[in-house]
Amino acid sequence: MTPDPISREYIFIFLKGMVMGAADIIPGVSGGTMALITGIYERLVNAIGNIHIHTLQHLIRGDKKAFLDGVRAVDPLFMGSLVAGIGVAALIMSRIILFLLNGYAVETYALFFGIILASSVLIFAEVSRRGADIIVFLIAGFAVGFVIAGLNPTSLGHSLPVLFITGAIALCAMILPGISGAYITLLFNQYEYLLNAVHTLALPELITYMTGGIIGLLAFSRTLQYLLRTHHAVMLAFLTGLMLGSTRMLAGIIMQEGGFGISAILFTVAGIALIGLMEYAKRRMAASLH
Repeated sequence: MTPDPISREYIFIFLKGMVMGAADIIPGVSGGTMALITGIYERLVNAIGNIHIHTLQHLIRGDKKAFLDGVRAVDPLFMGSLVAGIGVAALIMSRIILFLLNGYAVETYALFFGIILASSVLIFAEVSRRGADIIVFLIAGFAVGFVIAGLNPTSLGHSLPVLFITGAIALCAMILPGISGAYITLLFNQYEYLLNAVHTLALPELITYMTGGIIGLLAFSRTLQYLLRTHHAVMLAFLTGLMLGSTRMLAGIIMQEGGFGISAILFTVAGIALIGLMEYAKRRMAASLH
């Protein structure tokens, strides 16, 4: 029996959600970029923008019509299909990444290393001007990232407060251009722990992480958006330096696991190539929309 056109539409949205979910698990890769490449970015932004607390207030007051109008504005079938795809991909990818980290740690971290290097270059390419202030913020970002990467994150442990704070910072990072929430969890030594939490559906840990993320977004997203809007160039320069400086941690892990041999170099190049292909696809998609 052939699915009707509406069913096919939401099957494809589910699959696009899986692509986004898989991307979000990989440090340095943005699910938002995949949304743009797969052609659902604008629809996703509009749906998220229509989420309002007023909808819940209408339900509490018994205003059924206003409540249903609010729900329809969020594009619930689209969002439900997308979130389901993201969730399924997260479950699958968590198992795959854990397998790779356990058996091929050097190659996996080298791939992440290449992804972060290439993402840093792409962020800096967005800087619209050059000047002394740009260089200063680039160096300042590098210094901050280098220091953070040199700290001992294993001493943080994996308590619920640490997961809460990690979520608050990681989800905020996702609204910054080129920054991956997964990479922030890696810097805080929570990446593998959260992968295991997703894999085993450890609800207390996952709920704590997501709660921190939601509160972080509500508390800081407007400030970050304001800074990007009013100080765009220097913010991008600082973010570029931050990512480049923080690669110290990945380089250290690779050295501990066996060093930059042939396989590590090849996977670093593969990571750079992956981001290059994604950027090419993103630009082709953006060009087709104009």
